[in-house]
Amino acid sequence: MLEESPRCRGMRDLLPADMARFRRVEEVFRTACRAWGYQEVRTPTIEHLHLFTAAGTLSPQMLGRVYSFLDWDGWSGERVVLRPDATIPTARLFVEHLQQEKLAKLFYIQNVFRFAEGDEPREGWQCGVELIGDTQPRGEVELILLACQTLERLGLGPVEVRLFHPGIVRSVLAQAGLERADQVRVYDRILDGDLTALAEVEERLPSLGAPLRLLFEGEGAGSAYLANLGSTFQKAVPQMARPLEELATLVDTLSALGCRCQVAAALVGSFEYYTGPVFRFVANGERVGGGGRYDGLIALAGGPDVAASGFALDATKLARLLPSLEEAIPRQEVVCVRPASDRADVVATAFAAIGPLQQLGLQTEVALVRDAPSACRWEVTVKPSAKGIGYSLYDRIKKRRRTFARLDDLLAALEATGGVS
Repeated sequence: MLEESPRCRGMRDLLPADMARFRRVEEVFRTACRAWGYQEVRTPTIEHLHLFTAAGTLSPQMLGRVYSFLDWDGWSGERVVLRPDATIPTARLFVEHLQQEKLAKLFYIQNVFRFAEGDEPREGWQCGVELIGDTQPRGEVELILLACQTLERLGLGPVEVRLFHPGIVRSVLAQAGLERADQVRVYDRILDGDLTALAEVEERLPSLGAPLRLLFEGEGAGSAYLANLGSTFQKAVPQMARPLEELATLVDTLSALGCRCQVAAALVGSFEYYTGPVFRFVANGERVGGGGRYDGLIALAGGPDVAASGFALDATKLARLLPSLEEAIPRQEVVCVRPASDRADVVATAFAAIGPLQQLGLQTEVALVRDAPSACRWEVTVKPSAKGIGYSLYDRIKKRRRTFARLDDLLAALEATGGVS
């Protein structure tokens, strides 16, 4: 056994059982997206670095985590990156190919790359959806229901939906007279636990009427919590009315559909990125995805000023959280075909039977190793007979063996068992 793996740090191998779980996540997500009318896209793994920096979506911390290198082309090479995010390339795709569409409903299953310390994962897989067009507030309702449906069909329910709106905090910081760049810096300090930042903002708002920590530390269920926020802060911060109203509309609609939401006014990452309601999804106590509205991104990617929103689920984490491997792999009966000898006509007849057996919906295995044991439900032995080459069918459950002169008769017998899908 190797003392140190030659595998690159932060990269993961997926064994057959891992892939079965991953494919189950893909299947459920892809089926749900198509049922809601979304179409699948895929973007290149390598993109120009300036696509991300021009969009303003890479914070200084994130910029230090991207894998960038010079795409050498004589003396005119450009710096490129392994995509650290899938939303921005999809925005580029929309601008280049689909901007004539009034509404674009897109989904993807793609990997993203971000540097991490030690052996923490550096490659992640996202099941993402982007809804581009003026769909608010209905679009966010659809996205949240789609994500919850996917998680529940994976057996990960009940799903906790947490809602935020960066506009609530942004309105407070704007009322305090802070410019946009200063708002981002103050907000980052607050997220880092710097309480002096709260005090500095409160000094600028003497008529606030309540300590700002109530805004940053509190959360509640439903629109009642939002109404309390409005009655506490809205008089001193009139601009807070619109984000509170947007969140209340979303919460009330989801509640009417039986989807309970936990609401918080602050503590949203990517403060400068999102422009409207932000949502996170928690399953089995773990955050498994999130998203929100990002109305300015399409224009920053060179397209029209159009509204957009979306979400991404962590496919790797979802695969790990699946309740059991049996649920991850759809049950399929297996038949093993065993040539009785290595005679060319016998082996050829055995392989010729594979196609017809698979057309019955059976998973097939050819016994490639002579006398190797098999755990298949049925075993078909192909062997010479007095009339040419015949077949025997052994049912391991009923412990019953039958012989057939023709393949069609064997197939009919398998269909008659009722175990063929």
